[in-house]
Amino acid sequence: MEPLPAATEDLVTHYLNRELSWLDFNERVLTLAEDPGRPILARLKFIAICSQGLDEFFQIRVSGLLDQVEAGVTATTPDGMRPEEQLAEIRERVLATSARIERLFADELRPALDKEGIRLVDTADLTDEDRAWSTNSFVERIFPVLTPLAVDPAHPFPYISNLSLNLAVLVRDPVTGVRRFARLKMPPLLPRFLPLPDGERFVPIEQVVADHLDRLFPGMEIVTHHVFRVTRDADLEVEEDEAEDLLAAVELVLSRRRRGAMSVRLEIERSMTAEVRSLLMRELELNLDQIYETDGPLDLGALTGLVALDRPELREPPWTPVTPSRLVSEDGPPDVFRVLRDGGDILVHHPYDSFSSSVEAFVEEAARDPNVLAIKQTLYRTSADTPIVRALIRAAEAGKQVVALVELQARFDEQANITWARTLEQAGVHVVYGVVGLKTHAKVCLVVRREGTGIRRYAHLGTGNYNSDTARIYEDLGLLTADQQLGNDVADLFNLLTGYSRQRGYGRLLVAPIALRSQIIELIRQQRAAGDEGRIALKLNSLVDPQTIDALYDASSAGVRIDLAVRGICCLRPQVPGLSETIRVRSVVGRFLEHSRIYRFGDPEREARYYISSADLMPRNLDRRVEVAVPVDDPALRQRLDDIIEITFADDVLSWELRADGGWSKVATEQGVDVQDTMMRLATERARERR
Repeated sequence: MEPLPAATEDLVTHYLNRELSWLDFNERVLTLAEDPGRPILARLKFIAICSQGLDEFFQIRVSGLLDQVEAGVTATTPDGMRPEEQLAEIRERVLATSARIERLFADELRPALDKEGIRLVDTADLTDEDRAWSTNSFVERIFPVLTPLAVDPAHPFPYISNLSLNLAVLVRDPVTGVRRFARLKMPPLLPRFLPLPDGERFVPIEQVVADHLDRLFPGMEIVTHHVFRVTRDADLEVEEDEAEDLLAAVELVLSRRRRGAMSVRLEIERSMTAEVRSLLMRELELNLDQIYETDGPLDLGALTGLVALDRPELREPPWTPVTPSRLVSEDGPPDVFRVLRDGGDILVHHPYDSFSSSVEAFVEEAARDPNVLAIKQTLYRTSADTPIVRALIRAAEAGKQVVALVELQARFDEQANITWARTLEQAGVHVVYGVVGLKTHAKVCLVVRREGTGIRRYAHLGTGNYNSDTARIYEDLGLLTADQQLGNDVADLFNLLTGYSRQRGYGRLLVAPIALRSQIIELIRQQRAAGDEGRIALKLNSLVDPQTIDALYDASSAGVRIDLAVRGICCLRPQVPGLSETIRVRSVVGRFLEHSRIYRFGDPEREARYYISSADLMPRNLDRRVEVAVPVDDPALRQRLDDIIEITFADDVLSWELRADGGWSKVATEQGVDVQDTMMRLATERARERR
């Protein structure tokens, strides 16, 4: 590769900061909550998502930067920032975003809810009748599960669990005059906002508890009380090469996470006294830069409880996914194996295409079919009581060879995956945990079926998890195939994941960490060789990998037109003269989470190569995960991918564009093209055509 052109004085300015780019994405999500044209419960959903996103950002990304500072790391990121510089910029950005969230909730969303008969009320505004209900509710439901934890010479400062909502209470003994601190954790199994008897008004649980502190500290004077919340380091690090039993190792680390993780953020009411704030800072070992004050309620992520209210008129119109036409039969469920064998591959596009009548139906039929000998499947994140897990259990009980590769280190789903792993093992499923040192992020399912005098392999390869819950709100792609070369590749992949293998090459699949990056870069170079006739289109969640970015810059300098749809983090700087002037970057943020990854290399009007993949172009995906990119060769399916790409870049309702200065601008609405509405309409039209 030729050296990058000197488009700027300092090379580091060629890259945007990863952490700040994620904050940009979270702010784009926040604009959906700010949109007065959206139904109020949809707006409430997006403000909750934004709040929950910040929680995860502090637990993982900020905690990592704090670790670097503590370790004395002075190395800079590709954009030239040291850890402490990133922390300072993050704080400034988060303070601004938090103030924006606070104003939006107080000035717009809360009054809008009130107009719709959903009122968030303070205990100070309750009627006498309401207060009687509040007291009764406290005595019967809340008081029995509260545990005041005092701090005195006999009681050390209690452990404050991650993201729990707490009251800091200062009490005074009227006899001795001694003042003591106590902590009250709000019961996590009770609603954050308690419904009053009319079902239309809701009161924060911490206010109900605060109104009855005299029952918790009888005979003591309540000097003051304040709400607070602690965020802790939630990154999971398992020394896999030293762990003989990975399941036990992950359980141990989860226990340590719950009990001993470093504090990274303290959220408090702005009215908290200096005395209480200083005590919390000292005991939690935090500095002023880690304190975030608010006038509004803490933990707006808990607004999801109100989003779930039975008020469909206050949400976006529901979408019912359609069944792909080739999987529809008037005589009942079709023989999916015959359909694939005789008619070729099927591309499914969720949530527009039904997950249950395609992917789940594929696994369920494999479990039922007496000719199926084996099912092998990866499970990264799955839903509670999922039909796929039940099907795997039935298949094992029927005597089939069933292998489930359960990724124990899927962040925040570790405990759920441990539970599923044990359930599957008890049913006779062979459960494995992947390759030492790597997360298995690939989404693959292999079915081995006896046909005639031999066997035939069928497979599903996708961009999203085997999770029926997220399949309704995540935009993803999957390929159902009877292609034998792909089937052989998937079989080789499972041999790598479940046994010992030094497999370094695959016939058609691109596999990380073996060669995915190098093969992607080679495909980019091939387009560079075509000069201004070269074309590249990538649809991703994140673009971070410096080597891939450098290859795209190099291709752009040769005149290749590059279209990038990057939903979240983008460290590439587009539209820089001499460096990236032929690159445009868009981001679509809407009711569905854009999650599929499409790689297209070449001009679709001539000859292009197409892949769908589980992998974003990030170092973690390319170096530390098992990922798969599967080629799509069928002309009709390629046309489907072209349609997705073209409509994505035609969108002028949900789209944002990344500027050369690193800022994002909302694309001006001219034609009124909404990619998600368009995909719903096209799916409906496909369903009508088959009737």
